[in-house]
Amino acid sequence: MKLGGVGDLRKRNLLLSVGLASLLTLPFSSVDAAAKNIKKDHPHPIEVQILGINDLHGQLDVTRTVSGRNVGRADVLAAYLKQRKAQVKDTLLVTSGDAVGASAPVSALFQDEPTLNILNTLHFDVGTLGNHEFDHGVKEMMRQIYGGKNPTTGEYFKGLNFPYVCANVIDKKTKKPLLPPYVIKKVHGVNIGFIGVDTTETPSITMPENVKDVEFTDETEAINKYAKVLKKKGVRTIIVLAHDPGNSDYDGKNATGKVIDIAKNIDPEVDVVFGGHNHAYINTKVAGKRVVQAYSYGTAFADVHLWIDPRTKDVVKDSAEIVTTYQDSITPDPQIKAMIDEDEKRVAPLINQVLGKTTTALTGKQNESGESNLGDFITDAQRDITKSQIAITNPGGIRADINSGDITWGNLYTVQPFGNTMITMDLTGDQIRKALNQQWRTDGSSKMLQISGMKYTWDSTKANDKIVSLTLEDGTPIEPNQTYKVAMNNFLASGGDGFTEFANGKNQVNGPVDLDALVDYVKKQTGPITMEIQNRIQKIN
Repeated sequence: MKLGGVGDLRKRNLLLSVGLASLLTLPFSSVDAAAKNIKKDHPHPIEVQILGINDLHGQLDVTRTVSGRNVGRADVLAAYLKQRKAQVKDTLLVTSGDAVGASAPVSALFQDEPTLNILNTLHFDVGTLGNHEFDHGVKEMMRQIYGGKNPTTGEYFKGLNFPYVCANVIDKKTKKPLLPPYVIKKVHGVNIGFIGVDTTETPSITMPENVKDVEFTDETEAINKYAKVLKKKGVRTIIVLAHDPGNSDYDGKNATGKVIDIAKNIDPEVDVVFGGHNHAYINTKVAGKRVVQAYSYGTAFADVHLWIDPRTKDVVKDSAEIVTTYQDSITPDPQIKAMIDEDEKRVAPLINQVLGKTTTALTGKQNESGESNLGDFITDAQRDITKSQIAITNPGGIRADINSGDITWGNLYTVQPFGNTMITMDLTGDQIRKALNQQWRTDGSSKMLQISGMKYTWDSTKANDKIVSLTLEDGTPIEPNQTYKVAMNNFLASGGDGFTEFANGKNQVNGPVDLDALVDYVKKQTGPITMEIQNRIQKIN
C-alpha cells in the first residue's frame, strides 16, 4: 500500500503560492528554442514526444486542488494528453506504475477495468508495474493485463491493448521475468527501447500472499542487463519506466531518492527515466539522463521531448516539463467523460448513500508529532468494532480526506479502498514499544502509525528507543510484560510497511473488513462529527 500523496499536494500548494507556479508549465517556445540549439552536425533530427503519467490509482472522477484551482479527473487528463499529442507528430504515451489499486469506487468496484479501458481508449503505448498492481495477487494482475473472466461479475475483460514490461519481477518457478523485460517501438525508422522495473520495496508494502510466487531483483542490475541486450540489437535510444521514488526542486536542483540513485548507476545509453511511487515532482538531469515524475492521481503529467539523430539513432537533445491538469484551462474530453459517467451511474446507488455528517474536515495530514484527526477517527472505529484495548493503523492505508459536510459511502471507500480484514491479537507492552520504534527508519524517514486506546510521548534526539512515556488512554502505564488486546488490519498484522514486530502477535483472530468498521462507526454517531486531533502522540523534542 502506497504512502502519502496528500502531503505532497499540500507542499505543492505552498510552493505554488509563493510564485513558483510558472515553473510547472514551460511555454512551448522553450521547447522550440531547445530544438534550435541542436548542434549543426545533427541535421534534421527526429522529434519524439513522450507523455508520461504515474500513480493514477484509478482516480477517474476525483477532483483535487492546487493553489485553489481544481485539478485532476481522467477526462481532464485525457483532454490535456490529446491536446499535446496533436501538437507533435510522433508521440508515445507511457505509465510508470500504480495505474490501478487504491482506486476510487468508480474504478475499484469493477476490478479497475474502467481505468484500464480508459488507458486503452487513449492508446497508451507502454506501461510498467507498480506495487499496487499486486493488490489482488499475481493471477488477477495478469488477468487485467492479458484479459480473462472478471472474478466478481463473470464478464470477460479483453485486457490491455498495449504492452506492460518489467525486467526485475521474476517468476520463482521459471526464474524468468514475469512480463517481457523490454519492448522496442519504431518511430520513423528509429528504434526506441523501453525497459520497466518495479520497486523492490513491493514485498514489504503488499500482502505476502500477493507476491509469494515472484521475487523482485535489483532495479539497476535489471536495467543494465537489458540495456546491454537492446544495444546489441542496435537500439541507441533507451527509456526506463521505473516505479521508484525521488524528488527534485522545480529548477531541477537537490534531486534525491532511489530513482535518482538508479539514474546515476545505469547504462549511459539510457536517455530518460520516468519515476513514480512517492507522488512527487521530479524534472532534472542526472548523469546525462532526463529524470521525471509527475505527482499522482492524474493531477499532472510529464511531457518529454527527444530529438534523435536519424544516422546515429541516438538522442542529441531533450527537454521536459511537468504539466498540471488545471480543470479551468481545458474542456474535459467528451469520450472519456462519457465512459466515466456510465460507470458512475452503475455505482451511484451505493456510493451516494449519506451515512453521516462532519462539521470539520477529516484529513490524513499529520501534525508535528505525527498524528491526524482522520487517523484518530479511523482507529476509534476499529477499536469500537473489535472491542479491543488498542487499535493501530498505518498511514499508507488512509488514501483520501473527507471534507466537511455529508459523509457518503463513496467517501469512506475512497479513504479505505483496500478491503483489509481487521485482526485482533495479543501483544505485550514490550512488543508494542518495539513496534512503535519501527516508525523511525534508518534512512531518516518515518511512518507514523495512527492509534486509539493509548498515548505516548517521543523524543527525536534519542538514538534507539525514542519512546519516553507509554500509557493506555486513561493514563495507566503500559507494562512491558503485560499482555494487551490490539486490533489492526491484516496488512500490518503480517508485518507490512516494515512493522515486523506485529507479526509476532499471539492469538490472532479475524474480524470485519476495515471499511465496514468505518461505515458502522459513522452510522453510530448521534450527531455531526466534530473530530479534532486528540493529542495521543506528542513529540517532546
